Amino acid sequence: METLLNERPLMQQTLGEIAVEIPGVTALFRQHKLDFCCNGNRTLAQACASRAIDAEPLLQVLEHLKEQGQSPEPITDPAQLIDHILQRYHEVHRQQLPELIQMARKVEAVHRDHPAVPSGLADYLEQLQVELEQHMAKEEQILFPMLRQGRRSMVAGPIAVMRHEHLDHGDQLERLVELTNDHTAPQGACTTWRALFVGTQRFVDDLMDHIHLENNVLFPIFER
Repeated sequence: METLLNERPLMQQTLGEIAVEIPGVTALFRQHKLDFCCNGNRTLAQACASRAIDAEPLLQVLEHLKEQGQSPEPITDPAQLIDHILQRYHEVHRQQLPELIQMARKVEAVHRDHPAVPSGLADYLEQLQVELEQHMAKEEQILFPMLRQGRRSMVAGPIAVMRHEHLDHGDQLERLVELTNDHTAPQGACTTWRALFVGTQRFVDDLMDHIHLENNVLFPIFER
């Protein structure tokens, strides 16, 4: 059976489809700030146009990645996917955010007179933590049990709610990039400041991969 990428030109594929099909492409999308998770339903052509990106060099890299090999056999069993999401992402986010908040508080206090201090970052991370915890709780207590039970006729509404909240997460990540100057500490920044921005970058990458796995792999199993 041919893949979607063999059926339609890459420019007509959605970012989500391409991210599922081509190994290594998510790093490329991040480099070009193409949102393959929260807005993964946009075609590559639409996404490039929205950011005024010259598509031709990008297409060349995509074709090269596509030729290099196939992705590892994906997890397609919903229960296994859910277990992976819970262990790899839900548990990890719950470890990441408290540490990031603590470091942000320290940086904001110690370097409050520095012109590049990420003022308001700790408060923003706390707000994000509350909203993300509420989102994950809905998945753990409502949606995921329904998916495990195979209750396809009842999951359309909860999935739609999760997709909508994922869009909100995407907006939050954009704001986080602004607050951290794209996760770039100023020259001469202390170790805590540099570690903080390494951590915020890792958190963004993890949350994008988390949302991508749900939006483009898990949810479509029940939406077909």
